[in-house]
Amino acid sequence: MNYRLDKYGNKLSVLGFGCMRFPQKLGRIDMAETEREIMTAIEGGVNYFDTAYIYPGSEAALGEILAKNGVRERVHIATKLPHYLIKSREGMDKLFNEELRRLQTDHVDFYLMHMLADVATWERLCELGVREWIADKKADGAIRQIGFSYHGNSDMFCKLLDAYDWDFCQVQYNYMDEHSQAGRRGVSYAHKKGIPVVIMEPLRGGKLVKRLPEEAKHIFAEYAKQYTPAQWAFRWLWNQPEVTVVLSGMNSDEMVRDNINTASTTVVGELTTEDEAMLRSVVKAINAKMKVGCTGCGYCMPCPKGVDIPGTFAAYNRRYAEGRFWAFADYLMCTALRKNSTAASNCIECGKCEKHCPQHIEIRSNLKDARRELEGPLYRGLSKVLRRFVNF
Repeated sequence: MNYRLDKYGNKLSVLGFGCMRFPQKLGRIDMAETEREIMTAIEGGVNYFDTAYIYPGSEAALGEILAKNGVRERVHIATKLPHYLIKSREGMDKLFNEELRRLQTDHVDFYLMHMLADVATWERLCELGVREWIADKKADGAIRQIGFSYHGNSDMFCKLLDAYDWDFCQVQYNYMDEHSQAGRRGVSYAHKKGIPVVIMEPLRGGKLVKRLPEEAKHIFAEYAKQYTPAQWAFRWLWNQPEVTVVLSGMNSDEMVRDNINTASTTVVGELTTEDEAMLRSVVKAINAKMKVGCTGCGYCMPCPKGVDIPGTFAAYNRRYAEGRFWAFADYLMCTALRKNSTAASNCIECGKCEKHCPQHIEIRSNLKDARRELEGPLYRGLSKVLRRFVNF
């Protein structure tokens, strides 16, 4: 296993175990299979395990397995505060103490503000006393390092990085999201500030493996180096020194072993110019199914009415490349889980964005199309619920 250092010089395995999708049996977590996979990972050198309060049964399953096998001290646990459920400092304590009980531990190594949306949301938490709460928990050793997970554009991500003295951060990043979400710009900015970056969705929920278009599969099959699509996606990430840990939602022993092998044999800077060109060809093949030629450059921003234009188009394109579910989830996180909505429906068609778009995209008309696809009754209902949590 290869390791990279966190902010304080601790060795973290470059492969982290994402605990959101443990194997299921009869509608419940299959504890025997989950234990087998977790122990295979630990014996293979994986020492970073990522869970969350809202992952059904995940914290309790992880805590039980680590305690049963006496391996708690061999790993770093990362879990998350669902800030959108918090109304007071007492609420923070209540949820955090519940997490400790589930995990059967007295401390969390890496604690995240879950899906921190924007600076305004962070400021609301500060008004509730989160800074003082974090300081107290760090002082008594209950929290070792503090960070946040994020879905959104690079501009807001960089602002959040500047809003507090974070120990680490977690973002969605892969070769398809190089210029969307936090993107390469955000990852590089975090690295320059000395903030380790944990990567989620390296395979876009498996879509960079299971739902590749035939042309992309052909490019991989014909290339001189014969890695699987999953191995290419991981190698692209571990090729970058700015990446500290890459999470994988592993749900088979075979997958665990294959990912450990890839993590143990990939080094920074190993990809050649030919490798990079091949992956760009794969991206082009995937993008051929997309509706809007947005590169996520952000020149159209900021919108006077707050529309997240790159985020909207990324979700809209994902709708046609990968299906409704992930597009809908992306759009909710990028537009509704905010103190102020960034939805396409906020557009007043002023046209300011189009004057700055280097791709000469007809942004206004495409935003209308995206709104029709993404802002149906379910979106409107869920966004109202989510915004109540953000704005109480």
